[in-house]
This record gives sequence, structure tokens and C-alpha cells, in this order.
Amino acid sequence: MEREHIDFEDRGERDRHRHTASHILAQAVKRLFPEARLAIGPSVENGFYYDFDLEHRFTDDDLARLEKEIKSIIRADYPLERFELPRDEALRLVGDCGEPYKAELIEGLPEGAAISFYRQGDFTDLCAGPHLASTGAAGAVKLMSVAGAYWRGSEKNKMLQRIYGTSFPSRGELDEWLAKLEEAKKRDHRKIGKEMDLFAVYDEGPGFPFFMPRGMVIRNELEAFWRREHAKRGYQEIKTPLILNEGLWHTSGHWDHYRDSMYFTKIDDADFAVKPMNCPGAMLAYGRRMYSYRDFPIRLAELGQVHRHELSGALHGLMRVRAFTQDDAHIFMLPGQIKDEIVGVTEFVDSVYRRFGFSYRVELSTRPEDSMGTQEEWDAATDALREALEARGLPYAVNEGDGAFYGPKIDFHLEDSIGRTWQCGTIQLDFQMPQRFGLVYIGSDGEKHTPIMIHRVIFGSIERFIAILTEHFAGKFPLWLAPTQLKLLTVTEKQSAFASRLAEGFREAGLRVEADLRNEKIGYKIREARNARDPYIAVLGEKEEGTGLLPVRSSKEGELGAMRAEELMERLVAEIRDMAL
Repeated sequence: MEREHIDFEDRGERDRHRHTASHILAQAVKRLFPEARLAIGPSVENGFYYDFDLEHRFTDDDLARLEKEIKSIIRADYPLERFELPRDEALRLVGDCGEPYKAELIEGLPEGAAISFYRQGDFTDLCAGPHLASTGAAGAVKLMSVAGAYWRGSEKNKMLQRIYGTSFPSRGELDEWLAKLEEAKKRDHRKIGKEMDLFAVYDEGPGFPFFMPRGMVIRNELEAFWRREHAKRGYQEIKTPLILNEGLWHTSGHWDHYRDSMYFTKIDDADFAVKPMNCPGAMLAYGRRMYSYRDFPIRLAELGQVHRHELSGALHGLMRVRAFTQDDAHIFMLPGQIKDEIVGVTEFVDSVYRRFGFSYRVELSTRPEDSMGTQEEWDAATDALREALEARGLPYAVNEGDGAFYGPKIDFHLEDSIGRTWQCGTIQLDFQMPQRFGLVYIGSDGEKHTPIMIHRVIFGSIERFIAILTEHFAGKFPLWLAPTQLKLLTVTEKQSAFASRLAEGFREAGLRVEADLRNEKIGYKIREARNARDPYIAVLGEKEEGTGLLPVRSSKEGELGAMRAEELMERLVAEIRDMAL
């Protein structure tokens, strides 16, 4: 059979490939463990999984045996044949095969729904598809791990065994991905964060990170950069409270769409909520006075801490937390300013991401099923976002139905140094919330009108962006962000006074310098400094004190040779000034 061409860059094609791989896994399991009962096997981000009900516990040896059987099924190149059955025949088929989970899925389908199956060789599975034309097109499959998973995600149901795997069209692409996975483990921000003493998460506050002094340097530098860049672009900074009356969240619409992720408290017998979003506070800030059409656009920015109730199993270092700070902004504007404001935000996002060396791709997300407002408003908002993207010449993909409940959005997916993508920035165009809060301005006609609003973030959250930067740079931050910019290491205690004088001079130039004066072996001190990813290290011995020449090592360039203190100072100051990568 002629092999099918697969465009693996296309999400739909990738999902089709990996969903087929999950069926191949299920076929292999049924061959080696005929008593296994099949549940579901979808494609997911970076791979697929399949859930099985089996008394035997899968081991690493079992995964190796299953991979061997999977290769056999791929070599056999079985065609995948789709067929449909009436409900009674479909139930009879899965009943004869002893598949109770499949029967439950069929019984849950609405009357008249098409009930389709896919057959590949000696294996048949209930499935809506789509799939590859044959198993031979599956290329290379790797099984990654086994975990427990409740049937249909409910603790009331039986715990099944979930086998995770991934697949690629070729062995070379799989090997490249596995190599990136190994590199990602080395760059894990939790590992590097511990080694560099940046942050910690304690059992006393799961999902509520603590930032340590070195981590606070990075955070403060990012926030200072954020403030400078916003001031250049005419933003005004505000700060809104963490806790606001519950009624506010009914007005905003978050109560109907977000309350399961919110925290609540009582104050003076009234119900309050800890804010999961900053936007309702910005609505109140706007509403404090009456604006004229001449005042627009009004750009309000906020580094606002929010709290969201994430499930404990989803928490992950700084990537997924329960308390985080969004670099929010809310732009209020006239209808005729929409395109220019969106274009301006896309240019702002571009300048920030390129400052850190990120490339990115763009998605336009449209109206979800659970949303507010009229179709006309949504069409106008979506067209405005599309026109702004096209005016900038930005290529974009359309993500149908993934907009916010109050408006369509543009999402920015940045790519890090090892090819992973992270969704960070977003621009959301909102016709709804200003209406719900009764926000108005006096137009050129002397009448009251409702402004239109943009919600936008660039970092996404400070915490998560720090985690991404940590992995992107493998802890070797650009000099302007580095917690310690220069480490001076003494060979013996005799150089302590010399090192202290040098450190003071560098600090007066505005540099972050540490002098390690401990009575430890120099090899030990050097290893510690390298483990801390200090950008520049200078070792000071008797010779260096005599000549005034410092042997300097860069974490990125290696040995730089001997420099005078003034020469090194000029180099560091220029690198910080240019925000060099």
C-alpha cells in the first residue's frame, strides 16, 4: 500500500496520526493481554494515551513488549476501515467482545447518532475518527509512562491504567523529540530554581510560591522593564484590591463562567471573593469619573495578583500555581480606534518577545458556545482583530470556538530555545463588560456612549514567564536579569580586603557583585559559582592582587583572559545597557 503523506505541522493531521497510534497501542494490548478491557484513547498535546481495565499492573518490561508488538502492527500496514452500525447491533458487537466501557459510551450517544467503528486487521474499536489510511503510516511510536486514571475522570468510578505514548511520522523525528525531552529535563525550572535558590513552594502553601532574594532580583528587573516600556506607550498604572464584593463578579459575568475556580470569604456578614481576574477592578477605576471622547484611548495597566483554585494534581512549580501576578492592561477606546490600538498592542508584544530572543506564532480564537453578547457584536469584534493582524502582515491560524466568554482574542505562542511553544500574550476585544458595568463617555454629539475595551497581557503571568525564561536560558540569564552579575572568588583569606575593595567599586557602578571570601578550596568555590549560573567569575589570588589584572570567565563565552577592573566594568555596564542576550 502506498504510504500516506502527513503534514505533521497541521494540528488536525497530527491528531489524526496520534489517534491512530493509540488504536495501534490498544491492538497490541489486546494481543498480549486479551483480558484487558478498553476505555478511551485520544490524542493529546505531545502524544496520546489509552485507558485499560486490567488486573495485571503494567511494568516497564510490559511497555517494551508492547512497543515490539506495535512495530509488528505498523509493519503489517493494516488498512483502517470505517463502518457504521445501528445502536442495537453496535451494542451486540461490543457485548460479544466483552467491552463494557464501550457499551456505556454507546448508550450515552443521542438517538439517531452515527455509531462508527474502525477495523485494522484482527482489531476493531468504537471510534468517531478520523484516522490514517493504514497502520503503516504511523511511523515511529514510543510508549512513555503508565499512570492511574478514573473512568470518565470521576473518583466514584473504577481506577484504570493509562498508558501514555507519542508518535511521529519517522524514527528520526521521534529521536529528535526525545532528545529535546532530555534537554527539557536538564532545563526544568524547578531543578534550576532550587540550584540557584530563586523560589520555593512549601507544603504549608501548595501552589503559592515564595520568591527568595535571588528570585526577587529577576522579578524586580522584569517589573521595572515592564513599567518603563508601558510608560513609553502612554499607559497609566493602577492597583486594585485583592478582595471585592461578590456582587461585582455577578455583574462582570465571571460568576456564571468562573466561580468554580474562585476563593470566597465573608466580611461584615457580606460575601466577598478573592479576585481571579483584574478586569472588574479596572471597570471600577474607569467608572470613577466621566470621560470625553477627546480623552481616548485610555490605557490602564496593572501588575495585579490574582488567585485561582487549581487542582492539586495540576500544580507545577511556577508554571501552574494558585496565586500569580498578571501583567494586565485594559484599553478603553472609541470604535474608530480599535484597529490602531490592536496594531499597537501587537507591535508592543513583538518588541517584548524579541527582547528575550523569542519567535512566536499567532492564533485568532473565535466565539465559544458559552458566551455573552449578540452575534453581530462578535462578528464586528472578530473582524476587527482579523483586520489588525492583516494590517501588520502577521500570519495566523484560526482557533474556532476558543475565545473568551466576553469576546474573541489573539493568542501569542512563543517558541523557546529548544523548540517548545508557550501561550503567553493575549489580546481580547470586549464589547460586553463595559455594557454590563454601565461605562459611558460623552461623545462629540454631546450624548453618552459605551466605550469598547481591550484586555491584554504580554508576559501572561510574572511567575510563569520567569519559569519559561529559566528554561529558555537554562538559568544563564542575560546580564541585566542575572541575580548576581559578577562573582569575585578569593584563593585565600589574604585577598579578602582586595576583593572587598573591588566589589565596592563595581557596586558603585550599579552592578550586582558578590565576593566569596570563605576559607574554602578555590575549586569548590568555582563549582558553586558555576552551579549558580553566575554570568562572570573572577578568581583573585596573590598574583592578581599584585598586578591588578583579573582572570575573567564568562558562563556563555568561557575564558576571557586577564582584564583590568575598569575594562571589565565598562564591558558589564555596556552589556546591561544594551540588554544583550
